[in-house]
Amino acid sequence: MKYLFSILLLILLLPMSVSAADSLDGLVAEALKNNPDLKAAESRWHMFERKIIPARSLDDPMLSFAFVNYPTDSFAAGDTPMTGKDFKLSQKFPFPGKLGTKGEIAEQKALWYKGAYDDLKLQLTRKVKDGWYRLFYLDRAVSITNKNISILDDFIRLTETRYQVGTGIQQDVLKAQVERSKLMDQLFTLQQQRKTVQADLDSLLNRPTGTPIETPEIVPVTKVEQPLQELQTISEQKRPLFAAFQSIVDRYKARRKLAKLEYKPDFNIWGGYRFREEAGNDPVDGQDFASIGISINLPIYLDKRDEAVAEADSGIRMALQQYHEFRNRVSFNIHDAFVQMEKDRDLVLLYKTGIVPQADQTFKASLAAYQVGDVEFLSLLDALLKLYSYEMDYYRVLADHERDVARLEAESGLRFMAVEKIDTKPQP
Repeated sequence: MKYLFSILLLILLLPMSVSAADSLDGLVAEALKNNPDLKAAESRWHMFERKIIPARSLDDPMLSFAFVNYPTDSFAAGDTPMTGKDFKLSQKFPFPGKLGTKGEIAEQKALWYKGAYDDLKLQLTRKVKDGWYRLFYLDRAVSITNKNISILDDFIRLTETRYQVGTGIQQDVLKAQVERSKLMDQLFTLQQQRKTVQADLDSLLNRPTGTPIETPEIVPVTKVEQPLQELQTISEQKRPLFAAFQSIVDRYKARRKLAKLEYKPDFNIWGGYRFREEAGNDPVDGQDFASIGISINLPIYLDKRDEAVAEADSGIRMALQQYHEFRNRVSFNIHDAFVQMEKDRDLVLLYKTGIVPQADQTFKASLAAYQVGDVEFLSLLDALLKLYSYEMDYYRVLADHERDVARLEAESGLRFMAVEKIDTKPQP
């Protein structure tokens, strides 16, 4: 019965322990749903989408009304046979191709904001992951620091006891107390850094500042299998800003096409109807008149049209240079993130399988030797502090590795999955 109760208690507590840490994927989804900057970027994209149809549409027709041919001496309606009321309806028709080109310019501008929105989602995801892994490191660092403070408390009691019975020296007590104070100072710094990182994450998630965020003790390690050159090539198809920069080039090409079309005239077609007033001397007895006509503008001022074409040509060259500069920058960022990730991956393996276990064994050996009087307390303390430093370094490079992967995802437009969930704790 006792074992049955223990099993039931474990089952009840297990979900609580699993849900205690915030899921990284859940936090990313929450940020993509609630982040104000992302919502603003989405609204900006849709706003410019709404400009496409108006750009392709004709101007509204014009309806005019006029009192025509009223004599100035009397302003009487029946004095002259030409007096009447005019109604006129006109519609402007741009030269064929102009409206379609204006719509293309508006569409390419909307594509830029769509690409900017999609790319902002990548950058927001990177920021959330970067903050979450920083939080993971700080949580582990706080835990390790607290553990070592507890160990130093034991050392202080041990050295005080030895000093009191005459087998130790006061210097050992003072040294242990100084190191404990240093760790307390480190702990306060880590706790302050954690609050800052958490506040930054809360801002990205659009949560109230100070909303608790918990991280697990173990994180999955992400493995990037694609080689560097492949990532740099794939990024040009996957990174949304590449299409966005191409839309700038296409927009200036469309503007050049429109500037060339401005050498062509636009047309204004109109029709009118005059309701004539009856006049006593009118031979046609007040017969109404109808009229129809067409007018065109005369594109004779060529200088301003030449300048518009030259402006569009300069815009094309500028956009192409911006595209190439962005491609070079992405290529460098991918290279930098990749080599940093490889370095951190090697360091994770080195700390996990080599440095930390060896430092742990050294500390345990020093502790055993100190208990029998074979080594001095300073040697034991040095072994403890080295182990502390190496454990902190291990979790730092582990978090840095995942931050490098997140940066690589944002730069390449790809998503890398954790290929293996391993115990990321160093094995003593």
